[in-house]
Amino acid sequence: MNKIFVDGKIFEKTNFLNEQLLTVDYEACIFRNCIFSGSVISKSNFTDCKFENCDLSNVKLDGAAIRNVEFNGCKLLGIHFEKCNPILFSAHFQKCNLNFSSFSKLKLRKLKFNDTSLQEVDFVEADLTEAIFDNCDLSRALFESTLLEKTDFRTAYNYSIDPEANRIKKAKFSKEGLVGLLDKYDIEIE
Repeated sequence: MNKIFVDGKIFEKTNFLNEQLLTVDYEACIFRNCIFSGSVISKSNFTDCKFENCDLSNVKLDGAAIRNVEFNGCKLLGIHFEKCNPILFSAHFQKCNLNFSSFSKLKLRKLKFNDTSLQEVDFVEADLTEAIFDNCDLSRALFESTLLEKTDFRTAYNYSIDPEANRIKKAKFSKEGLVGLLDKYDIEIE
């Protein structure tokens, strides 16, 4: 199958619902108010692209490349980012809903999450060195054997991280957030 190249195109209110967008290279494209829910975009490449107010819930990304991609105001429920091409994976999430998604075993150094809901997200064995969770809800997010060195959790909330099961050297927490590091001890803090 021949690859299709799309460069610098703006897609507005386009419905890709349940479509198969296989082996397409998107470079410097902008997707505004588009619906991708349930689509298959496996083996496609997204480089320097922006997604604004899009619904990408349950998108299949097997082998897709995400490189320097911005997601702003997007709904990304149940996405298995760990199935993406891990080489040069780079994204920024602003005001997004990533609940029930998975980043398991991905290298996510310096990844930024701003004002984003990350409830029940799987970060097991991920490398989140120097990542930033700015004003993010991490309710029931999974951190196990996760590399969290120099990760910034100062304004994140509702997280539960076991310091004995993760590497947290020089990670940043607020005083109020320390409770999330002591959950497993079932103690009362006043």
